[in-house]
Amino acid sequence: MTGNPLKPPKQPLKTPKRQWSISDFDIGKPLGKGKFGRVYLAREIKSNYIVALKVVFKEQIEKYRLHHQLRREMEIQTGLRHPNVLRLYGWFHDDERIFLILEYAHGGELYKELRKLGNLSERKAATYIASLTQALAYCHEKHVIHRDIKPENLLLDHEGRLKIADFGWSVQSRSKRHTMCGTLDYLAPEMVENKAHDWAVDNWTLGVLCYEFLYGVPPFEAESQKDTFRRIMKVDLSFPSSPDICAEAKDLISRLLVKDSSKRLSLEKIMEHPWIVKNVNPVCPK
Repeated sequence: MTGNPLKPPKQPLKTPKRQWSISDFDIGKPLGKGKFGRVYLAREIKSNYIVALKVVFKEQIEKYRLHHQLRREMEIQTGLRHPNVLRLYGWFHDDERIFLILEYAHGGELYKELRKLGNLSERKAATYIASLTQALAYCHEKHVIHRDIKPENLLLDHEGRLKIADFGWSVQSRSKRHTMCGTLDYLAPEMVENKAHDWAVDNWTLGVLCYEFLYGVPPFEAESQKDTFRRIMKVDLSFPSSPDICAEAKDLISRLLVKDSSKRLSLEKIMEHPWIVKNVNPVCPK
C-alpha cells in the first residue's frame, strides 16, 4: 500500500453517491484484532485517503445476536463530528463481512502508551481528561451516552490528539437506561447495582480514568470480580503515597467518584477545575 499515513489529505474523506466496495481500497497491515473481527490500515484509491477498515464477520453477528447493537453503533458514530471523536465515514458489506470505514488514528490505543509508561504526568493526564470532557460534553448534548470509556477505546492521532472510539455500548436517549454494560473496572455504582442510569455514568468513568492515568491502575481494582463490585459500591477510594500527586488532582477525582450520580462534578465544572486550568496544554501533550 502506498501513501503516507502521517500526512492524510486536508480534505476529509467524501462519501460517494455510489455504494462503497472492497475494490475501492488498497488493504495494508493489520492494526488490531477483536472478538468479532479485525481492523486494517487501508487507502481509498480514488482520493489516496488513509483510513482504518474494521471488518466484522456476519457469522459472529448472527452467533451473538449483535444486529441491533452494531446498527446502533454505526448510526450514532456516523452522526458525530468532533475533533476528539473518531469519525465513522461509512460502511458497506459483502456476503460474509461488514466493513466500517473509520478515521485512522496513527498513535494507536492510549492503553498501550499507559502500559509502556506506567503512569502519565499530571500535565499529560489533565490534557487528555480535558479533551475527553469536551468530547463527552458534545456527545451528551446530542443525548449520546458512551458507557464504555476506557484506555483501550481511546486512540491518539498523528499529532497526539485523543479520539474516543468504539461506540458499541453507546445509546442515544433522553431517558434513563437499565442495561448493565461496559467494562468491570469502569462501571459506575448505579450500573453495578442494576439501577437506572444516565449520562452521569460517563462522568464517573472520567474519575476512574483520571486516577488510572496518574497512578497506573484503576482505583477499584481487586483480585476478584466480586471484590471489585464491592469496592465500587462502597466507593472504596484511596490514594497511594507514590507517585506523589497534587491535592488538586485528588480533589477532582474525589468529586467525580461520588456514589450519588446527581452530585458528581458536571463536565462544565471539570473544565473550570483548578487542576485542569493549571495543567492543560492548549496544543497537544508531549
